[in-house]
Amino acid sequence: MTPISSPFPSRLRRWFFLLTLLAVAPGCGYNAIITHDEAVKQAWADVEATYQRRSDLIPNLVQTVKGYAAHERETLEAVTEARAQVGQVKVSAEELSDPAKVAAFQSAQAGMGSALARLLVVAERYPELKADANFRDLQHQLEGTENRINVARQRYNQAVATFNAAIRTFPNNLTNRLLLHLTAKEGFKAEPGAEVAPKVTF
Repeated sequence: MTPISSPFPSRLRRWFFLLTLLAVAPGCGYNAIITHDEAVKQAWADVEATYQRRSDLIPNLVQTVKGYAAHERETLEAVTEARAQVGQVKVSAEELSDPAKVAAFQSAQAGMGSALARLLVVAERYPELKADANFRDLQHQLEGTENRINVARQRYNQAVATFNAAIRTFPNNLTNRLLLHLTAKEGFKAEPGAEVAPKVTF
């Protein structure tokens, strides 16, 4: 006759496993990884908001310049086209691990910056334009926005570096591999002249 096994040992083992899991859970890094992931998403939202602020200034800037230099058609159109291109390149928080999409976003924004720089060179040739009160106000807003973009990008890169380190170091890497399956995020790459503080000259 086969003896009937008692369910107690298996139940005891189950409770022991649960108690061990509860004891280890605070140090597994799960909550830390989630926190760092959310920080990256928030930092990216700030980046998008600052670039959107710059994009919102473009129509008024173009109209103001057109009022004094309507014949600078090529430059004005280049700014408008660059703004449209920027509007077409969107990167969601879930796509921040895709190097190609982040690079495309950065490239579009760099194109916008180049078109703006050419427009400001044109503005230098028109003293009446530079004296316009609306233009001066746009100048101050644009200068402030460029600085905000720089700060937002730096904060985003810091958040990305913290997150990427978190999912690669022990024991967080095990937690991520077994439970979360998150991949490293892409940061902004340095652009030519990035070591120089952003400057808008009129």
